[in-house]
Amino acid sequence: MPRPPRRPDPHPAQLSLPVPQKPRARPTPEQLAKAYIARRAKPSVVPGHVKLTLTLELERVLAERLSAMAIRDDKNVEAVVIELLAKASR
Repeated sequence: MPRPPRRPDPHPAQLSLPVPQKPRARPTPEQLAKAYIARRAKPSVVPGHVKLTLTLELERVLAERLSAMAIRDDKNVEAVVIELLAKASR
């Protein structure tokens, strides 16, 4: 005589696993930088520029060297630092 079909157990011993989610695409460094500047920088009066306030902790010798460069070029220290950063990023 054939057996009757089994009924599914209402309390299975093994729980079903959750469906894995698709991994999200990681943002590129350029996208992260754009979001950071949008959040942190303030608009400048110069078109296409932003004001970004930084606090630098420098060795005294380096600070004096930057100040001397600024005095020689008749500029402020901020302008000298901006020029150095622009040269380094090329």
